[in-house]
Amino acid sequence: MEILKIKGGSPLKGQVKASGAKNAITKLLVASLLSDKRCRFYNVPDIGDVEVTMALCKEIGTEVQWDREAGVMEVITRDLKTSYIPQRFSGANRIPILMIGALLGRTDEDIIVPTVGGCDIGRRSVDFHIDALEKLGAVIEYREMKKEGAYFAHAHNGLKGTLITLPYPSVGATENTILAGITARGITVIKNAANEPEVVELILFLQKLGAIISLDVDRTIRIQGTRRFYEVEHTVISDRIEAASWGMAAVSSKGRIFVEGAQHLNMVTFLNKIREVGGGFDIKSNGIEFFYDGPLQGGIHLETDVHPGFMTDWQQPFVVLLTQASGTSVVHETVYENRFGYTETLSEMGADITLFRQCLGGKQCRFASQSFSHSLIVKGSSVLHGRDISIPDLRAGFAYVMAAAIATDTSTISGLPFLDRGYEKLVPKLASLGVDLERVKIDDKPEKPIGQPRKRNVFEELQPIMVGSR
Repeated sequence: MEILKIKGGSPLKGQVKASGAKNAITKLLVASLLSDKRCRFYNVPDIGDVEVTMALCKEIGTEVQWDREAGVMEVITRDLKTSYIPQRFSGANRIPILMIGALLGRTDEDIIVPTVGGCDIGRRSVDFHIDALEKLGAVIEYREMKKEGAYFAHAHNGLKGTLITLPYPSVGATENTILAGITARGITVIKNAANEPEVVELILFLQKLGAIISLDVDRTIRIQGTRRFYEVEHTVISDRIEAASWGMAAVSSKGRIFVEGAQHLNMVTFLNKIREVGGGFDIKSNGIEFFYDGPLQGGIHLETDVHPGFMTDWQQPFVVLLTQASGTSVVHETVYENRFGYTETLSEMGADITLFRQCLGGKQCRFASQSFSHSLIVKGSSVLHGRDISIPDLRAGFAYVMAAAIATDTSTISGLPFLDRGYEKLVPKLASLGVDLERVKIDDKPEKPIGQPRKRNVFEELQPIMVGSR
């Protein structure tokens, strides 16, 4: 087990480079399975989710060459050696369910994938995925296995394009439907589709690969089925979640950070909120510089939403930022119903946060009249104090790192595999910005860690696979 010790109190200053987007490259690797052509990716981050996705692809026959230092990965899946994803990948991340859409057009055999995983931030049902794939002609069945359940899928009669209207613009369901629609006969139309930058990135890659695909302004995606593919070179977009994380770290610590690779177009809503709270930023040709621009003012109202709204993954560190702003602010989470568990730890550190089951916002919310604490009020500014902390999920993990960096004394953070999932070279980047920290190995867990109790961490269980793939 490893822990991170952070001595807080110093402003973060310097320059970092935003890595390739986790939520883009993992889906692009799955999309490469559609064809037997070689695909070469640039700006690939060396993170846990890429490790696991690569291991998943290799399991079914993908050949991989990965230059980690250069951030270049080359993959080719000439033939499928199996369409069965072993149970040991159950709960690793959200990628296995996407294998169904990608493989339906490549095999007549049953595709078997384990149950989905990822961070425990609320119910993330795959019903939207299954309903859409079944409308295209897939047969999907959930079966209990020895330890955990799995999904069995096939399309013995082939896939046929149709009109699919998603009940909610789910990113994963949109991506899965796109992948299946590429090899379906005829035209597939997806209405109420997600249009996140990472979904657009997938569309751009698939067009290079050979797809005839378009995205309209009314959240409609049209796909003309094809079986003719080409070799592809593709540079992964920068991670807008990481870029925003560094921006919030700069403003909350009264520092200044230039984030190379941060893209203005993909961060418009976030930048508006930074300016609304009194933070500063300067758009450059090759990135964005974030800085403290005087006393931070709360009194803002923030609601998460699908793109182009305020990302749910920006919400946790932004709440930390709001603890440093004077006045009372309201945050309404409309994407996931269980995303405020991390606030208990912030309260233990000195934050003034109150949770509510009511919708404290004007957006139509799926969680209205339900018993989920999905709104909060945060009062600032607060002096935060260091604590022993256990990370419950990826984005809460960075929020805790931010809180520790601005705390008055030392914090000890465990559960680092969650951070390793999505933040490349986090410790060196923090050190380069002036954070006093060290990552050390210990034999035992810290006594009485504050925060959510540690749950099963598949990334630790998959260490032999990940090490073996290096």
